[in-house]
Amino acid sequence: MRIIVLGAGVVGVTSAWYLAEAGHEVVLVDRQPGPALETSFANAGEISPGYASPWAAPGIPARAIRWLFMKHSPLIIQPQPDIAMLCWLFAVLRNCTADRCTINKRRMVRLAEFSRDELIALRARIGIEYDQRSQGTLQLFRTEKQFAASAVDVSVLQGYGVPYELLDRNGCVSVEPGLEASRNRFVGGLRLPQDETGDCHVFTRALAELLPTMGVELRYNTNITALESNGDRIIGVRADGDIIRGDAYLVALASHSPTLLRPVGITLPIYPVKGYSITLPVSDETHAPVSTLLDENYKIAITRLGKRIRVGGMAELTGFDRSLPPRREQTLRHSLNDLFPGAAANDEPSNFWSGLRPMTPDSTPIIGRTHLSNLFLNTGHGTLGWTMACGSGRLITSIIEGGFSPIDLEGLDLTRYSRRFY
Repeated sequence: MRIIVLGAGVVGVTSAWYLAEAGHEVVLVDRQPGPALETSFANAGEISPGYASPWAAPGIPARAIRWLFMKHSPLIIQPQPDIAMLCWLFAVLRNCTADRCTINKRRMVRLAEFSRDELIALRARIGIEYDQRSQGTLQLFRTEKQFAASAVDVSVLQGYGVPYELLDRNGCVSVEPGLEASRNRFVGGLRLPQDETGDCHVFTRALAELLPTMGVELRYNTNITALESNGDRIIGVRADGDIIRGDAYLVALASHSPTLLRPVGITLPIYPVKGYSITLPVSDETHAPVSTLLDENYKIAITRLGKRIRVGGMAELTGFDRSLPPRREQTLRHSLNDLFPGAAANDEPSNFWSGLRPMTPDSTPIIGRTHLSNLFLNTGHGTLGWTMACGSGRLITSIIEGGFSPIDLEGLDLTRYSRRFY
């Protein structure tokens, strides 16, 4: 089967890999000059299945209002006349119930756990290197209230048999010795020892370089403008004045997926949520993080990537704006220096970056078929594209082939949404 994959971020590249590995003829198309140059370029670097949690949860609306007035707020909303934003926010609010939060988290953990295992298997098969570490993730709680609230997440982890450790202050310092200097700033943490870290851009680029050896045709610097349909089928992709034709078409365009699909009658409840990161060289090994730490107070991840530290986080609703306000960088530096003082030199260039995460209202990606018989989706992964990429690529391959699914598909495709909300 000839399959056209649209989008060369980590989700598109892994999809192309698994499809080619299954014996299909694959064409990978992207407007950028290479792979993983947008949202996949400088994300937080964490591969954390157990922390796959929906943003919509009980208490979030009230907390969101408080966050808006924090100096180093994890949430920024730029008011603008944007109907798509308002519809998306309304759908998020509908998911802020205990029942929906539990359902959404179970779906996310199911896919994320499968994806982590697929990544490990892929790494063993092809020997790919990407500054990976397998030393777990620590979610750090600065208050007793935050610690107590982790009981909901723990119950889901128990239900899926995911190993975890609830640690006191000394336990946190034992797994992340660099926290010794800031031990009075937190009360404990939740650690998932099976989680991993790695550079998403390095991984995606290395995997993309192997795609031609699998027979994949790479079409970079190619602007995708429209899908052409006839009846219940897609008959081609219009790109730079050319028509690219195949037997099946897979949309993995992250935040840009809704724009492409709307003209063919598909409305995706995906909105771009802007995140930021900085990347600094390690200046003192004894004060640096060992793996990934999640600062629960500011919703920021601090990740060790080889000789570098990646600090990423925040959620800003501002459409497709990619500007870099200095105050956002200050928030990232504050979290790093507050918990790991001296780990990185403050006078070093930070490689300050922003990316647009494709968020669904329930934080679960959209993977599966559409009402058009040969059009498929693998998009909407939000902050978890890196965590879920390999599993999503393997899963969409089985869906396109119509064969046995390696995991339960319940709640992963577009049918879970009602059109009246978007």
